[in-house]
Amino acid sequence: MKTLGVLGGMGPAATVDFLARLQAATPAARDQDHLRVLVDLNPQVPDRNAGDSAPGPVMSAMAVGLRNAGAEVLAIACNTAHAWSGEIEAAAGLPLIDMIAVACEAARDTGARRVGVMGTALARDLYADRLRTMGLEPVPPTAADAAAFMTLLYRIKGGDLGPEVAAGMAALAGALCDAGAEAVIAGCTEVPLVLSGEKLTIPLIDAGQTLAERCVAVCRS
Repeated sequence: MKTLGVLGGMGPAATVDFLARLQAATPAARDQDHLRVLVDLNPQVPDRNAGDSAPGPVMSAMAVGLRNAGAEVLAIACNTAHAWSGEIEAAAGLPLIDMIAVACEAARDTGARRVGVMGTALARDLYADRLRTMGLEPVPPTAADAAAFMTLLYRIKGGDLGPEVAAGMAALAGALCDAGAEAVIAGCTEVPLVLSGEKLTIPLIDAGQTLAERCVAVCRS
């Protein structure tokens, strides 16, 4: 099996959740059936939403460190960080499993043609581009809902997983449904910490879950 290197810490709780999903997605009867996973859980990566290039060199150095430690395949446990995926992949010289791509494929496989994305502005742009190349239509949030999402996101990053935050995320997902989305992608790894598909009447695609499943498939192939 190939050794997986995970760029994490963006944020820490979401990375821990991703690692749990990775373990749960692996068919295993004993310890040795699981993947070897090297993780750089680095909360000191500059804020991906600041609108500058500062995260790129830091994440590239993380990827090189993972490669030098033995990683053969990379994954990033953060949707927005995929804006620097090309830079990261080039620096490490390793294949990167693209969370944006696998989540969009999962949305397409539901039969949906119009897809809403819950994520940062940069992540939504990445998803919109990928969805359009697949012949799907992205359903954007309103400006007010986009701002509300960022407020809730930073509350989650601050450790608030309470009912008010959960209800707020469910309302934002519901608004995308009302706007015509036939599926919604949880395009931020913090979203599934407070929102499950049970809250929606349309499919909720958990990008972190789809990434975990693809990582298992690639590393075990």
